[in-house]
Amino acid sequence: MREKQTAYQESLDIIVQTIESAQVKVVMAANSQLLWTYWKIGNELSCKIKINAWGAKIIENFSADLRKKFPMMKGFSVRNLVYMRQFAEAYPSERILQLNNLWQLITLNAQPMVALIQDSQNFSLSITQPVVAQLKETDFIGSIIGKISWSHHLVLLDKCPELAKRFWYMLNTLEHGISKNILFLQIDSELFERQIKQKKTSNFSATLPKPQSDFANYLLKDPYIFDFVQAREHADERNIEEQLTTHITKFLLELGQGFAFVGKQYHLQVGGSDFYIDLLFYHTKLHCYVVVELKARAFDPGDPAQLNFYINVINDKLKTDADNDTIGILLCKGKNDVIAEYALKGYKQPIGVADYQLSRSVPEDLKSTLPQIEDLENELTNLNPDNA
Repeated sequence: MREKQTAYQESLDIIVQTIESAQVKVVMAANSQLLWTYWKIGNELSCKIKINAWGAKIIENFSADLRKKFPMMKGFSVRNLVYMRQFAEAYPSERILQLNNLWQLITLNAQPMVALIQDSQNFSLSITQPVVAQLKETDFIGSIIGKISWSHHLVLLDKCPELAKRFWYMLNTLEHGISKNILFLQIDSELFERQIKQKKTSNFSATLPKPQSDFANYLLKDPYIFDFVQAREHADERNIEEQLTTHITKFLLELGQGFAFVGKQYHLQVGGSDFYIDLLFYHTKLHCYVVVELKARAFDPGDPAQLNFYINVINDKLKTDADNDTIGILLCKGKNDVIAEYALKGYKQPIGVADYQLSRSVPEDLKSTLPQIEDLENELTNLNPDNA
């Protein structure tokens, strides 16, 4: 018993010294130093809990003692100490160094960093670094782990158990300055799965030079989620389009970084006839116009012809020598990938086809448990017999 108390006191002293050292160096709120401090605390807790076989109550003891020692400081709740332990266990020294090596390789490339991770199946994060006895503070602070805020890390720890996916969201956060709330929404809408894991239907590789074709394919999502649009019975393209542009900020957020809105029902006059593009954008990183056509139905093999026509006209009338070739995106409420791939063959203009959803569908196993409209009406009638 005395040995356990001594071990506990030694660990408490180490943690106290860690915090005091951090106070001397920088203000605790500085993100990198805060994370370094949290990682060291978490690492100490993780190691000593395993060595001494301490029970679950030990975190409560540490929390109470640290609050007494530092009454003016926040962050030493039981919940936060548990997160610190998870944080250190999720990123041992050798993994931090490996992730940092990958990050440096990606940032040396001229393309946006997230565009390089094309196939999550081939994106291996097995530990290849030798075990490090003690991680240096400079290594941690300079790592990608040290660049993400603590609140971002909490979201990632809670919602992303897979390391490859977590690393991708870190890259995406750094590249685009994603807030914690937006990160939460992106994970909740399965952005990684829709943008990285899903096989894309396009002819970009056959019609665009590298690396533009890779980047264009990377930007394509499948499906797009427009859950801010009210799904109405017999909704047509114009109705959906009106709602998308009414909520243009949310629409652009779902499309992704770099899309600049040019116009809806963009007027073209060709051969004495009038034509109207559903939505026209300019992509600031691809340096090209992007024509978006909406279909309130499933994909039809004839749909690419209309989009190809619009792309040709935009290239002739709007594209300058400083612009790359215009890209077309066809958004449909469902598609057969085999039919879509055959339909795109032979077109010289770059066209991508993707599904879109106006809301998340209710799982089949849940539908049976939900009350039907007739049941609700009967219940209301029973509650108000005078209205029957």
